[in-house]
Amino acid sequence: MLSLVGLFGQAGFALARFLTPRIEAGAFGARVVAGRVDEFQPGTVSHVQKGRFYISRLEDGGYLALWHSCTHLGCTVPWREDENHFHCPCHSSIFTAVGEVVSGPAPRPLDIFPIEIVDGNLVVDTGQPIQRSKFEPAQETHA
Repeated sequence: MLSLVGLFGQAGFALARFLTPRIEAGAFGARVVAGRVDEFQPGTVSHVQKGRFYISRLEDGGYLALWHSCTHLGCTVPWREDENHFHCPCHSSIFTAVGEVVSGPAPRPLDIFPIEIVDGNLVVDTGQPIQRSKFEPAQETHA
């Protein structure tokens, strides 16, 4: 009987470890260093591949970390610099540089991640996506 309890205990522990997501430091799901504050020029959008987000540096100097996942069905949304918009290749949703929907079917703006400035670096917490209904200046981070 005691051996059965031990066997089930080991199996339960192994199953729990298997089902627990592994989050590597500096990768998506954790805190990601996007780069130095001064690397991002006002009016630009830069893709941070390892974090699966864009840094949108606004004209007023603020920063937004936009998840590169469409809010319609989760397709990766590329930035089209020539048009100053994000274009979803799956169902043609279009988003502005602050993530607002220009045309659907996306139901809401791109999700954002919290940004901290640590020792002159933008550090983005990709473990905490924030859903929003519209862009508000309070969502920006300023250096």
